[in-house]
Amino acid sequence: MSFKKQRESTIEKTLLPEEQQAKIDEVRKMIGPIANKLPALCSEAEISRYLRARNWNTKKAGKMLKESIKWRLEYKPEKIRWENIAHEAETGKIYRANYCDKYGRTVLVMRPGFQNTNAINEQILYLVYCMENAILNLNPDQEQMVWLISFQRWNSSNISLKVTRETAKVLQNHYPERLGLGILYDPPKIFESFWTMVKPFLEPKTFKKVRFVYSDNPQSQKTMEDLFDIEKLESAFGGRNPSGFDYEAYAQRMKEDDKKMSDFIESGCSPSYQPSIMSESQQSDSLASEGSDEAGLSSGDEAASSNLEIIGDEIQDQSHHTNDVANGDKNETQMSKPAEL
Repeated sequence: MSFKKQRESTIEKTLLPEEQQAKIDEVRKMIGPIANKLPALCSEAEISRYLRARNWNTKKAGKMLKESIKWRLEYKPEKIRWENIAHEAETGKIYRANYCDKYGRTVLVMRPGFQNTNAINEQILYLVYCMENAILNLNPDQEQMVWLISFQRWNSSNISLKVTRETAKVLQNHYPERLGLGILYDPPKIFESFWTMVKPFLEPKTFKKVRFVYSDNPQSQKTMEDLFDIEKLESAFGGRNPSGFDYEAYAQRMKEDDKKMSDFIESGCSPSYQPSIMSESQQSDSLASEGSDEAGLSSGDEAASSNLEIIGDEIQDQSHHTNDVANGDKNETQMSKPAEL
């Protein structure tokens, strides 16, 4: 990508409500009859997410949405059930935390060092299951989630560019505007080299959505205090909750959520598409007033708190810490490729 294109891709368009609506209507016309197969994916809120992911370029957003519709019809992510992926979940390499951040966003914990399988297709299946489950549990006024990425037990053997590409492809192309903030917790020095290799897979806008946080850096740790209830946050991330991943308890939670998912499908609804999503401008105003996060799986949510901004800038200046991330873990934390998360 040329410097000019990179610069253009980081410049966010600001559109008036009527201009946004016109773009949404244009994309809806572009989609055509295929929209009838997955009408929930073609709601105004959903089309808006795809437009933001492509910086309000209707042609690109329309193409991206069509591809997502085809992918969903073939892959059927909403029909993946616990029994299909239980073996992938045994070590807790990815799991939904039983708490949200202070802004009500679902939290996905990713621990690439706990990788326990080798089949890429099975790993991606589990990642998709976790994404669908996280979306299912979003609060009605939220469309984004937080990723807490732990590097406990992580080493160079967990590196897989192939898995990274596949993960990036799924996340960026089919889950745009779903990432609100990604936190890399205590990444080792060796991760910097991997980051250099992964960087070409990522859009410049994605960089703004990730923060490096280090347990030995008090100012960095304040990020966690600002974002989470420390009493609920696991001790592995600097919180006071000593409990760790419990496979049996988690399995029960997921089975209950599977029933909830089935109920949604039977009712003709889809939990993957929240009906009451705020507009881009509303999100920016809301997040700015809350003084927090920096991101959304794409282009339009950069209203991070000044504290996070400062921490991010300082981390970029530290010689032993790299910049924003992409989950370079073997299979579950990796971000996406040519769209924006």
